[in-house]
Formats: sequence, structure tokens, C-alpha cells
Amino acid sequence: QVQLVESGGGLVQAGDSLSLSCAASGRPVNSFTWAWFRQTPEKEREFVAGITWNGGQTNSAGAVKGRFTISRDNAKSMLYLQMNSLKPEDTAVYYCALPWNPLVTIPIFANEYTYWGQGTQVTVSS
Repeated sequence: QVQLVESGGGLVQAGDSLSLSCAASGRPVNSFTWAWFRQTPEKEREFVAGITWNGGQTNSAGAVKGRFTISRDNAKSMLYLQMNSLKPEDTAVYYCALPWNPLVTIPIFANEYTYWGQGTQVTVSS
């Protein structure tokens, strides 16, 4: 079993930056694709960014491309999301997620991930 804990959310103004972290425990995750999703009350959980096991490949949603950067530190079992030029539409609860099995791809659908953190709220004011 894997436990994921997100941190770093908060209230910021449009144009500001924020960095999210996700800590994994329970078993090694260094061979797993890892991803960030976000969700608002009005929308289903949506893919934000993902990264392969060694960081060799990343993928991000069009809405955040060029503004958000995903990275990981396998030695620390940590996942990060650097968010720059934040917009009010980025307001959401952000979740990190792991799939059941190691993958070589980066799935973009929430149902392809098994393990989820509790989420961290990001609020961007205009």
C-alpha cells in the first residue's frame, strides 16, 4: 500500500507562483509514472501533468503548458509541481496520483490511477 501526502497549497494572487509537493511512503515508487490532477466542484478530476519513472518524459495539459513544471526526486520519494503565472481558473484541489503498476506511459485519465493523496487546495484570486 502506498500513502501520498500533498502539501504547499494556499491562497495567492493572479500572476504569482506556488510550489506543490507530494510525499510517498509505504513502498518504493521510483519505478512508477507519477501525476498531478486537479478538481473543482464543477468539473471532474482532470489531468494536470505527469512524469515517467526516471523523469525522462513529462506531459502536461494544454491549459498549464509553459506555466507548470513537474519534477520528481526518487531518492526522497517526492513529486513536485512548480506553478508559475497562476490564473484564477487554476483554482482547484490538487491531487497527486500513482498507478497500480509501473508504466512506461503517462495516462491522462483518473481511472488509470490507483493511489491518491488527500489533496491540497490552491486558490488564485484575481
